[in-house]
Amino acid sequence: MSPTPKERLTPWLFVAPSVLVFLVVAAYPIGYAVWLSLRRVIIVFHEDRFVGLQNFAFLLRDPRFWTALGNTAYFSFVAVSIEIVLGLAFALLLNTAFPGKKLLRASILVPWAIPTVVSAKTWAWLFNPDYGLVTKLLPGHDIDWLGMPGYAMHAAIVVDVWKTTPFVALLLLAGLTGIPDDVYRAAAIDGASTFRTFRSITLPLLRPTIVVTLVFRTLDAFRVFDAVYVLTGGGPANTTETLSIYAYKMLVRVGDFGYGSALAVVTFFCVMAISAGYIRLLGLPGKEESP
Repeated sequence: MSPTPKERLTPWLFVAPSVLVFLVVAAYPIGYAVWLSLRRVIIVFHEDRFVGLQNFAFLLRDPRFWTALGNTAYFSFVAVSIEIVLGLAFALLLNTAFPGKKLLRASILVPWAIPTVVSAKTWAWLFNPDYGLVTKLLPGHDIDWLGMPGYAMHAAIVVDVWKTTPFVALLLLAGLTGIPDDVYRAAAIDGASTFRTFRSITLPLLRPTIVVTLVFRTLDAFRVFDAVYVLTGGGPANTTETLSIYAYKMLVRVGDFGYGSALAVVTFFCVMAISAGYIRLLGLPGKEESP
């Protein structure tokens, strides 16, 4: 019996609100940014004209863009790598039975629950060269952690690691709890050591969760703005300027909406490329190897 017109229409009615929200929240802003990236729009000079791919051609010759791209890639790689290692350590700890386990699970969420701007401002006070606690405790009291090239980027990485490691730990903990206990019992019966069990059982079974966590954190780190902007504003000498901060400065401070939109579009495509790479990596374990 073929479905009636009403039955064929019903699924579309259920999907329509989600499609509408997607078009308003995501598709329209992306499309408008792409349209702006093909124009030269400078409000101060009342200039608005179509220039095609000239913004992207200039972007490829812009050394500041490549510096911002390098800063973003370095920040993302170092921060996410540290967060995965620390998050896995915390997840393994929280997956064992010990007194105060529930209290530790609740307390580890505190850095993640604090708004990023509040966290960054607090750490900016801690890094203050005159009265900051970090400056007082660490050797080298004459170091301006947020005002010296080479130090500022790593200070921003510390803040990001402190804030988002709990999120990584919770995701990995969820993966650990999904591993059957029978597998570990079988390994113990076979006489496998703790390290061998971790390497041969825990890591392979946790791989999909690790990849998903990498996807979430890398995409978030690559789009970093608020923490770095509050800490350094992209300085000193643009050594902590990420793609998002550079695009913001072009759009808001300079008022060049065309070039700023081109930067935003390139950032978007970088994120899409990273997503595609991780999705491919996530799909590898499920593929059957050809003989």
